[in-house]
Amino acid sequence: MCLAVPGKLLSITGDEALTRTGRVSFGGVVREVSLACVPEAAVGDYVIVHVGCAISKLDEAEAERVFAYLQSMGELESEADEVRP
Repeated sequence: MCLAVPGKLLSITGDEALTRTGRVSFGGVVREVSLACVPEAAVGDYVIVHVGCAISKLDEAEAERVFAYLQSMGELESEADEVRP
């Protein structure tokens, strides 16, 4: 089973729709993702990311609810531990 997770868009690189990427924070874990499916996304927006690709935008309140749920399950901490040196 796959899960799409919300993250906050911190920065954007690339000018063309198919090559735009962004740095997205998932509760402190930052990843580079494709923004090809959400050309309207801007820095500060929350996006839903699935398999390295932002697939839609969502509002901050909903993103915070999902972050709280994932944190209560310990998922954010386990992901952060995987990327720490």
